Amino acid sequence: MKIGWGWKLGILYGGFVAMILFLVIAANNQHFDLVSKDYYEAELGYQKVLDAGKNQSALSHPVNIHANEKAVTIEFPDEFKSKVLTGDVQFYAPVNAEWDREFKINAQDNSFTIQRSTLHNTKYTIKISCVVDGKSYYQESEISLHS
Repeated sequence: MKIGWGWKLGILYGGFVAMILFLVIAANNQHFDLVSKDYYEAELGYQKVLDAGKNQSALSHPVNIHANEKAVTIEFPDEFKSKVLTGDVQFYAPVNAEWDREFKINAQDNSFTIQRSTLHNTKYTIKISCVVDGKSYYQESEISLHS
C-alpha cells in the first residue's frame, strides 16, 4: 500500500500537534517552589540583610560550618564568646521546599549543633542571622549532606 504525499503531510502535522499538546500538559503539571512565600515583603527588608552581611565580613573570621554523620556544627567567631547571641539558622533546600528547616540559635560554648536526623541528604544553603550586642550579622554558606 502506498501513501500519498497529502497523507504524509497530514500525519506529520498531526504528530507535531500531538507533541505540542504533550509539552503543554507536561509544563502545566510541573511543580515550582518559590524561594519565599512572602517574596515581596522579604525584598523590601533586604537592605537590613546587606548591612548585617557587612557586619559579618568585619569579624575576625566567618562562621565555620562542618558536618559529620551525626550532626552539623556551627562555630561562631571568637568575638561572640561569653555574649548573648540570638537569631536563627535556616537550611534552604533548592530541591524541595518541604525539606527546608529553621532553628533558633541556642549557642553553647560558642557553637550550635543540629542533629543530622532532622535534615535530608541533600545540598543546603545555610542562612545564619544573629544579633549580638544589638548588632545584626548575616552569613550564607552552602553545605552538601550527601551520605
